[in-house]
Amino acid sequence: MFDIDKWQEIFATISKHKLRTFLTALGVFWGIFMLVLLMGAGKGLENGVLGLFGNMAKNSMFMGTNRTAKPYKGFLPGRFLQLTMDDMKAIKNNFPDQVQYLAPRMWMPSGEVSRGEKKGAFDMGGESPDLFRINPMVFLEGRMLNDFDMKEKRKVVVIGKRVREVLFEKNEKAVGEYITFQGNDYRVIGVYKSDRRGEQGAEDEEEIYLPLTTVQKMRNRPNQVSMFSCSMYPNVSATALEPQILTMLKERHKVAPDDDQAFWTNNMEEEFGEVMGLFNGIAFIVWFVGIGSLMAGVIGVGNIMLILVKERTKEIGIRKAMGATPQSIVSMILLESVFITTIAGYLGLLTSTGLVILMAQAVGDGGDGYFANPEVDIEIGIIALIILIISGALTGLIPALQAANINPVQALKDE
Repeated sequence: MFDIDKWQEIFATISKHKLRTFLTALGVFWGIFMLVLLMGAGKGLENGVLGLFGNMAKNSMFMGTNRTAKPYKGFLPGRFLQLTMDDMKAIKNNFPDQVQYLAPRMWMPSGEVSRGEKKGAFDMGGESPDLFRINPMVFLEGRMLNDFDMKEKRKVVVIGKRVREVLFEKNEKAVGEYITFQGNDYRVIGVYKSDRRGEQGAEDEEEIYLPLTTVQKMRNRPNQVSMFSCSMYPNVSATALEPQILTMLKERHKVAPDDDQAFWTNNMEEEFGEVMGLFNGIAFIVWFVGIGSLMAGVIGVGNIMLILVKERTKEIGIRKAMGATPQSIVSMILLESVFITTIAGYLGLLTSTGLVILMAQAVGDGGDGYFANPEVDIEIGIIALIILIISGALTGLIPALQAANINPVQALKDE
């Protein structure tokens, strides 16, 4: 039942000790403010760094060849290795339940690409359709390469957003038009943008993709591959499978088992694991600092309640002498403790959430930076506030019980 007299007394006590109440509330406010703000900033940093990966398959890897470093079975060191389509078939045949997508690639020398009077120099490569499953692109126009393009060795291209900006007018459709390089015309069948941010995303959008078989024909290298990328099934670890693929390729190309230079690899699963390990550490620090700040604020409330009880010892004694029950004494102290904690905590949550929202509007997707879209899980913020209120109540319980146990006779003698 709402007791207006009790609340008037609480407000009177608070107004009588404005500075003390303010400093107590500030501790609670600062605790939840720092927790929520650090959570939002940590999430922004996580979004920014993970944005560099985009939707690329996290259990994927890239692999290519170098020169051998050791002699083996009559072959001298320094031998250059050449991957072939037969190697790709061997990978699919030997690891059918592990490798989900396999995308061989053939490099193509960069050169001038033109369309009418517009010209530009861009990276080009022969790709297979699985590339767009390992590293998904957002298609603005048209479609990606498909198996028919590969089979018929079509003279078609998929171009990045930046390529379109250079070779086409602003509102001009690129699909169905032709671009020229090395004296041949190629029909544009798709325009994409990368969902990766930063330099890697910009590089993606400056590339031109042709069917792998078309490039092999152009370069008169019908069975050769420059490198390949592959992604595993969801329950398969790329890190665990990598040495098995390397062992098989070394056997096929007569490479010493301990020659670590012959092949190069870029394991996205390892990179992603390192990044997530970093953010787990950051999350631990955020919660450690945040909870420490919260507890400092709650302890401050408890200390102030102890001082309050000490100052009001005679008053409490008079109350008990006039028939006030221990329950009413406890409820009075607890209500003040919970009230200060709730208001200060709510204001801290509201202020920090608003600041994170303003930060998100200012930063947006972060462009090329490592900080993007800071956000707060409001459920976690509310849970933290509830825990804070409960902690404030428990902390205030000690001085409340102390007040309830005051001996009226001794309290009236207290100076």
